[in-house]
Amino acid sequence: MIISASLAARVRARTVASVRAGTAVRAHRWTPCTVRAILAPVTFIELSDGRLLDIRVSGPEDGTPFVMHHGTPGSLVPFRSIEDAVHRRGLRLVTYSRAGYGGSTRKPGRVVADIAADFAALLDHLGAERCVTLGWSGGGPHALAVAALLPERVTAATVIAGVGPYGEPDLDFLAGMGQDNIEEFGAALEGHDTLAPALEEASVALGGASVAEMVESMASLIPDVDLAALKGDAGEDLVANFAEAVRKGAAGWIDDDLAFISPWGFDPAEISIPTFLWQGDADLMVPFAHGRWLTERIPGATAHLLAGEGHISLFVNRVDEVLDELVATLA
Repeated sequence: MIISASLAARVRARTVASVRAGTAVRAHRWTPCTVRAILAPVTFIELSDGRLLDIRVSGPEDGTPFVMHHGTPGSLVPFRSIEDAVHRRGLRLVTYSRAGYGGSTRKPGRVVADIAADFAALLDHLGAERCVTLGWSGGGPHALAVAALLPERVTAATVIAGVGPYGEPDLDFLAGMGQDNIEEFGAALEGHDTLAPALEEASVALGGASVAEMVESMASLIPDVDLAALKGDAGEDLVANFAEAVRKGAAGWIDDDLAFISPWGFDPAEISIPTFLWQGDADLMVPFAHGRWLTERIPGATAHLLAGEGHISLFVNRVDEVLDELVATLA
């Protein structure tokens, strides 16, 4: 998601003013969701290569971990509706920031499959043998990676509006995306030196954006059904999630985009655990064809390819259906 030039220009103007006034350049937007996230336990895990991974855990201590893979960009700040729904089902919600986002150390050159080692370390830290997992948007490939590579530790996986792999002959990766995503992935395909400056500028704008400014900046990516879903808590929560993601810059965002256009490091056809796919045909961020492609490649996948649903509406409005299906695998 590239932030529109008009929003970036307005935030640059505010930044210049803040520098002249001697205040912080990269402002963090404090919302009810941000405060709630800070009040919950946040832990830094030291990984085997010396990197730090920040995680947040809430809910019953004896509950099965429900591990969320956030979108792109994204962070460990939860959506309140998701957190409450997970807790009602007796599960622990575990969120984390991928390498380079929030407080997690960057891992330059990472591929999607690299998440498996971080994920295993997270479960070890929790003392959990198994979990269920869900990935939204850019978190989708990462959920599929742990499903494929850690089947002994993941009971089931759900993907909501998850991006498919780039370069497959039967998946036109960019077809149906809004113009902002076409430009973003176009920059990624030109390489790090083209992508990085664009996303660094975008991250400054995103870190200081209001809900209204965020919506304006994503105009080419938000159909009416998603616009409606962003009203109320969901819009505030997404702004808070984004702000934490880019608090230290765009490193995680850059590395996500480069990983998505590179080989993932595993084959979705290797997945052997129960896998659930949710995709809407009104989605302008991850088009419907991505959901169809994954459905055809993952053995035994249960697919919900829905008319009239968008990228955000599926995540926000279908939470009970999505969770009930996933939790049923624990029975």
